[in-house]
Amino acid sequence: MQVTLAIDCMGGDFGPSVTLPAARKFLRDDPYASVLLVGLSSIESDAAALASEFSGRVRFVPATQVVEMHEAPASAIRAKKDSSMRIAINQVKSGAAQAAVSAGNTGALMAIARFVLKTLDGIDRPAIASILPAMNGQTYVLDLGANVDCSAEHLLQFAIMGSMLVSALEHKERPTVGLLNIGEEEIKGNEIVKRAAELLRDSGLNFYGNVEGNDIYKATTDVVVCDGFVGNVALKASEGVAQMLATTLREELTRSWYTKAVALLAAPALRHFKQRVDHRRYNGAALLGLRGVVFKSHGSADAFAFECALMRAAEAARNQVVDRIAARMSAHMATEEVTQ
Repeated sequence: MQVTLAIDCMGGDFGPSVTLPAARKFLRDDPYASVLLVGLSSIESDAAALASEFSGRVRFVPATQVVEMHEAPASAIRAKKDSSMRIAINQVKSGAAQAAVSAGNTGALMAIARFVLKTLDGIDRPAIASILPAMNGQTYVLDLGANVDCSAEHLLQFAIMGSMLVSALEHKERPTVGLLNIGEEEIKGNEIVKRAAELLRDSGLNFYGNVEGNDIYKATTDVVVCDGFVGNVALKASEGVAQMLATTLREELTRSWYTKAVALLAAPALRHFKQRVDHRRYNGAALLGLRGVVFKSHGSADAFAFECALMRAAEAARNQVVDRIAARMSAHMATEEVTQ
């Protein structure tokens, strides 16, 4: 299926030096994809070169402003109406693109996307969903920071959105859903989490039950649901542990001539280990609950990582994740009306 992505070429820590090479690699790897390169006039010649290389699959869309990484969301909405970020999202609203991808300011991206695209019926708050590596595969976790304070109903909405995202990207008809808690027992957790568990049991989703933090890395369930405060802490802690392990392993393997020899012998296994836990492979967080597909790349992503975000966004668009969420929410609201 043909799909067009609108790329905010100016976003992130490195801007066009990453987004343009990633776009070139993405177009080579996906012959059924096209891109709209949104950015300042300074990248127009580079965009023209890409358009020449990939005839009919690349178009430059001009912008005159850039949302800075430190900029407040409200300021980005009011004062940056011609920013590359906003114009990229406008392409989704107009139908010129099926998804938008940006490595820019997360808060601004969420605010602009919600302002431009609006939320789906039945969704109170959009959520950020991403993938974390696990021993037996991977786990989708949401919310990762968009909503610090959540009600039980919000957690149910997150579960529906996460389940539909996994259905779209992993082609699983009934993904399992876990509710992040301090224990597996039903009596554990605060009143909001306990109430959310009740709602999930009655939701028709494939609800596994409560899961703990270590279950994320066991892939006990396909989806793990939590509020944005807990989710963001879990994400940042995971990144810190990964960096600590990599640094410690490097130090130990270069400590002496003996450990260097061992490292040389273990090089194939170490390369495989590095590939399995490479955070770049999991880059690309979905902003769920909107009337359009929007993906957030890590701000410090390199070209490989940004391409992963592009591929994930294309897959979500092709498999109609927005329509899946809308249909499931519609069914859920209809059931609620009957039971009330």
